Amino acid sequence: MRHVGEILSTIADVRFGRRSVRAMIATILFVIFGAGTVSAADIETAIAEERQGNEKSVQSQERINTVDDQTDDMASQYRAIIDQIESLRVYNAQLAKLVASQEAELASLDHQIANVTVIGREMTPLMLRMVEGLDQFVQLDVPMLSKERSERIAGLRELMDRADVEDSEKYRRIMEAYQIENDYGRTIEVYQDTLQIDGEERTLDFLRVGRISLLYQTLDGEEVGAWDQSARKWIKLGSEYRDSIRKGVRIARKQLAPDMIRVPVSAPEDAQ
Repeated sequence: MRHVGEILSTIADVRFGRRSVRAMIATILFVIFGAGTVSAADIETAIAEERQGNEKSVQSQERINTVDDQTDDMASQYRAIIDQIESLRVYNAQLAKLVASQEAELASLDHQIANVTVIGREMTPLMLRMVEGLDQFVQLDVPMLSKERSERIAGLRELMDRADVEDSEKYRRIMEAYQIENDYGRTIEVYQDTLQIDGEERTLDFLRVGRISLLYQTLDGEEVGAWDQSARKWIKLGSEYRDSIRKGVRIARKQLAPDMIRVPVSAPEDAQ
């Protein structure tokens, strides 16, 4: 019997470790000593049953480990979904602010569009009055660049009748014409044009000094004249102006450096 106990102890030490099977050995010895002699087949049966129980325990532990791993995976997925939900909440809050801002902008645009018709009705008469005023100004001004200025005004009148041109473009063109007229008062210029002198149409050099004086000289420079704004007619000048006008023509053509020149100027009149 002692020999059988040693065998069982050795088997237990190899398969399970001493500490884990001491209770099992004690139980088996109790059965042996209590029940009498046990055959080797009974021992093998007991060992096989124990082995089968251990295998089931291992399988159960593997299932537990699998479930534990699955639980960890599900917990990780849950935390990731929670983070996504939080990100979406912040994103949706920002989108709500953007939508509110766009709705306010749309309301402002709707208000502006509603006023476009009203503004157009007010702007069109104003622009027509501006063109008419510019035409009257040119007619009353000194007759410089008459053809060019008349064509510009005719172009503005034609532009105002076109439906394919925006009001903004019409207004820009009118203001551009006003700016050109304004620049005439600050510049000196020479150009060629024709003029009736003594019943004969002649080609002359015209010298414009701002708006204070409009002069001419023949192409040979021998004859000079000026526009008399108060009398609204051309007058011939004496030879004393000949050199000054010739010098002014060369200055306007950038053939001489700017310098003082002597030109006739109409005396200012008191405002009525």
